[in-house]
Amino acid sequence: MLTGSLVALVTPMDVNGEIDFPTLRKLVDWHIEQGTNGIVAVGTTGESPTVDVEEHIAIVRAVVEQAAGRVPVIAGTGANSTREAIHLSNRALEVGANYGLSVVPYYNKPTQNGLYQHFKSIAENTALPTLLYNVPGRTACDLSNDTALELAKLPNIVGIKDATGNLERAADLAKRAPSDFALYSGDDASTLPFILIGGHGTISVTANVAPQAMSQMCAAAAAGQISTARAINDKLQDLHRHLFIEANPIPVKWALEAMGKIPAGIRLPLTRLSEPAQAIVRKALQAADLINP
Repeated sequence: MLTGSLVALVTPMDVNGEIDFPTLRKLVDWHIEQGTNGIVAVGTTGESPTVDVEEHIAIVRAVVEQAAGRVPVIAGTGANSTREAIHLSNRALEVGANYGLSVVPYYNKPTQNGLYQHFKSIAENTALPTLLYNVPGRTACDLSNDTALELAKLPNIVGIKDATGNLERAADLAKRAPSDFALYSGDDASTLPFILIGGHGTISVTANVAPQAMSQMCAAAAAGQISTARAINDKLQDLHRHLFIEANPIPVKWALEAMGKIPAGIRLPLTRLSEPAQAIVRKALQAADLINP
């Protein structure tokens, strides 16, 4: 089972909004050097809503090529159209992704039975192992634990990213899920307790700027080294909070720009981080010792 810190990787872009593939490849190398355990390409943080299908697959291909088997690559493959989600899953498989991350269908608000049938159809029509992704704050639709656990019985549904931040729900999943069903936090602020109550890792925004610290924190938590994990997490708390001061990935892309890791590009309708928010994110980066005061 894939465990630890999996980065929800940004998609670098130039100031005109064109994808910067050389910088993307450099980010992949940096993450592997820093101890990131897996890379999620073209999730929400990778601006999946703003890239077209061919760009989407090109990004996944570039990440797979650069990772070169050193860490697993998880491709964002979700859509609010079941057919499109299947198509993305199969294309991601063709270019070498190890897993797909499929978000709960957004906007059309299906029933729990609709969600079950959606993910069941994906599982039956692709060989790519699929991780469910529940983020009701963005999708306006919540995958219940009961539905997720029914889906866990399907051989090609192998885990879930739970971005609810609800530890009561996480504890219920940890108690009832099959032992081989991976549980990942999708909420950086609650990742430490999530792992302590039985989670296997995180799919993290904070890991974009603090990959080594997030990897070390997850490893310490999994090993029961609570004081070590807390000490690391304490330095990251401001990042966990302020990287969401505006809609993700606006703050984290600015943070990486401030660190000299990526250029300033982002695509509409997303815009560059506002100046008042920049000061707040800068202080969070300084508190984590990622940039100089």
